[in-house]
Amino acid sequence: MKRPILFLMCIAIATSFAFAQKSITIKAGTIVPLQAVKQIKAADVNEGEIVDFQVTHDIIIDNYIAIPRGTIAKGIVNEAKKSSIAGTKGRLVININNLILPSGEQIFFSNTTVRIYGKNRTPLAVVSAIIVWPCIFIPGTKAVMPQGYEVLASVAANTEIKIEE
Repeated sequence: MKRPILFLMCIAIATSFAFAQKSITIKAGTIVPLQAVKQIKAADVNEGEIVDFQVTHDIIIDNYIAIPRGTIAKGIVNEAKKSSIAGTKGRLVININNLILPSGEQIFFSNTTVRIYGKNRTPLAVVSAIIVWPCIFIPGTKAVMPQGYEVLASVAANTEIKIEE
């Protein structure tokens, strides 16, 4: 009678080792290279809108892929101003906050901000308007973040993640 119980205990222990998960730590300050998934124009987005970036290279820690290439990171539009008359430039500011790993674990970034500004053409518009009145309607240039725009994000805090062996 003792042998079947001993056998079942051995199977349970072996099974728990077979499905054991290891954890690794992604250290604060780890750099994660990202790129914009699509082109974003300040004139086409609103403050508070979510913008996607993707990881461009695997982040490897202790010979494990901690953050796989292609993982989506989320940014939030903090400022979106289109260019306007009198040479006022467009402005686009996006804070990249976090990414979610395929396992569902979340990694936060610190102070990762994309700032895109158009060119200010106010002096040109004003000087031209003195000579030719309609020139006051010369707009500044648009703020556009092209698809593939690259940015480096920095992990905010040590983050322990589970990996399967």
